[in-house]
Amino acid sequence: MGLIRAAFGSVESVTRDQWKEYFWADSMTNETLIVKGKKQTKGNNRGQDDIITNGSVIAVSEGQAAIIIEDGKIVEFCADPGRFVWDSSTEPSIFTGGFFSGIIDSFKKIGERFTFGGDKAKVQRVYYVNTKEIMDNKFGTTTPMVYDDPYYKTALYIRYFGQFSFCIKDPIVFFSSVAGAVDEVYTKDQLMDMCKDEFMTALDSSLAKLSAEGIKFSQIPIKQSEIAKYMSETLDEDWGIKRGLDVVSVAIVKVTPDENSRRRIEEFDTNVMHSNTNAMAGGLAYAQMQAMQKAAENSAGAMTGFMGLGMMGNAMGNNAQYQGALLDTAKALSEKEAKKSVEVSNNRSGVWKCSCGAENTGKFCSECGSKKPKKTPAGSWKCSCGAVNTGKFCSECGSKKPADGFTCKCGYKSNTPFKYCPECGSEFNND
Repeated sequence: MGLIRAAFGSVESVTRDQWKEYFWADSMTNETLIVKGKKQTKGNNRGQDDIITNGSVIAVSEGQAAIIIEDGKIVEFCADPGRFVWDSSTEPSIFTGGFFSGIIDSFKKIGERFTFGGDKAKVQRVYYVNTKEIMDNKFGTTTPMVYDDPYYKTALYIRYFGQFSFCIKDPIVFFSSVAGAVDEVYTKDQLMDMCKDEFMTALDSSLAKLSAEGIKFSQIPIKQSEIAKYMSETLDEDWGIKRGLDVVSVAIVKVTPDENSRRRIEEFDTNVMHSNTNAMAGGLAYAQMQAMQKAAENSAGAMTGFMGLGMMGNAMGNNAQYQGALLDTAKALSEKEAKKSVEVSNNRSGVWKCSCGAENTGKFCSECGSKKPKKTPAGSWKCSCGAVNTGKFCSECGSKKPADGFTCKCGYKSNTPFKYCPECGSEFNND
């Protein structure tokens, strides 16, 4: 009960003269996962239902894997594209077609490796499994899910939606554990009815891992590769081992917090913004400007509004003074920070550090009197004779530029920098 590859030179004779039955499947759509093979007989040969006649041809197209069933057991598997001749007297050939090595182990565990010695079985069928990436599988949350946001330091309730893709990485396991006895076709919708809840549970677990890594909720849509990796790990037991499935990609299109979470986010962002002195001063000034505008729009007249504003200021007493003092403090702090930034920038320009550790701005070190080292051009190198060069050869002695590493004047070379030569003890300076 094995398949023998039909050589290209004999394809025409096999398909025209020798074959008794011809099994194939049309191109499988994104919605079709398994389909029963179509059967074509030659001439007056009608064949027997659910029997594969010895010498029949089984065609396998790209993106398909053929599984032959005999009395409910898998007896042959082929994922190589091409034409194959069915020989009921041989052992299974198992054309893996580049599938991982575990496909053979799956066959040994689930399949049936024996022959009937040429006797006819009761039921024989050919099924084709779609091995292409199955895309456009939409998902979304019906109710807000909890996300412990590391940036906002609180639990946010978010909704998200998107789509994912998967593939059947082990057709033998998938057929045996999920599809079972397929009548004519097994579709993606039939699978998703069973697996959708498992997918959403695994997705929640994957998002929890993103939270533990410090990912902000708004950054979730840009972490597609990490989510797909976590999903494969989380679903490895239920989807990978039990069903032969693998998650290829997960694309979360949009993440939105609920109303209560949105308000907390806005309050947090406002407080962060006002922690800046300029923003705090601007916020107070804007609040006072709005108060004056409201006073001017008073229904009893602008003067009445301004009188009320003045009375409010008098009633607040020290609080009004406090606001003025706060504005002055914010302004002073802002000016102080700006001045300090300029001073630091000015002070750091032209500063050089001597080998003794002292920082200087002049031409000589204020501590040891050493001369300020000259800056060497980018890409320059120092020859063993002491000359500094930028070309491929030394301008003084003609020596060739070392390929890499560091060279002492005594000729010792090293791929790692050193302060003192391990051969002669000379101090080395590669500047």
